[in-house]
Amino acid sequence: MEILTEAVRMCFGPKEILKGIDFSLHNKEFVGIIGPNGSGKSTFLKCVYRIQKPTSGGIYFDGKNIDEMSYRESALKLAVVAQHNFYSFDFNVLDVVLMGRSPHKKILERDNLEDFRIAREALAKVGMQDFEKRSFTTLSGGEQQRVILARALTQQTECLVLDEPTNHLDIKYQLQIMDIVKSLNLTVVAAIHDLNIAAMYCDRLIAIRAGEVVGMGTPRELLTEKFIYDMYEIESQVNYDEKTGRMNIMYLPQHWK
Repeated sequence: MEILTEAVRMCFGPKEILKGIDFSLHNKEFVGIIGPNGSGKSTFLKCVYRIQKPTSGGIYFDGKNIDEMSYRESALKLAVVAQHNFYSFDFNVLDVVLMGRSPHKKILERDNLEDFRIAREALAKVGMQDFEKRSFTTLSGGEQQRVILARALTQQTECLVLDEPTNHLDIKYQLQIMDIVKSLNLTVVAAIHDLNIAAMYCDRLIAIRAGEVVGMGTPRELLTEKFIYDMYEIESQVNYDEKTGRMNIMYLPQHWK
């Protein structure tokens, strides 16, 4: 699947949050969106997965304007793993995962054996197959995010949107979620705060600051010490492992000087 956006603007009253975002995501590509808090990353992604409607500009899935698509059509192409997931009712894990089958169902159509098979396969992929009868609200943050990822996989889309899904998780669960997503070989766009995680998993990065794209390229091309300082106003040291060539960014706080 491919996603293209052209001059996407988003205004809340007089305040312009997005100032004309041009963006492309190619088939099977893993693209990270980086930038400071309040830069517009999540707002932009919410426009892509249709939680918010941009003030102007175009968003295209495989060449088709999403304004010409039903929500069901777009949900068959793109699934979302967001940062926060709240439920008013006490659903068990399997019920939460089965929600991913909704775009494939007619109104009032019940889940069938095939739906249950797909949901249980998705739970197995994220290592949560033994939790299907547990209440979702009793799970840890990392466990909940794996269940939400399983729900997205049950949707059986070509593309995943990760809207800051690991910000509140400890490092074990951050890496676990990203490892699972990377292994799926899907088209992925993710808003990511941790630059080391972005460098580890992303094929390409797009940097947004104050609602504008200010840089793009591979992690190696984009994440220079100068760029990091210009973007985040912090000194850093970018190192590369001699054997693997993997990037590691070390931040240099003021008290080290």
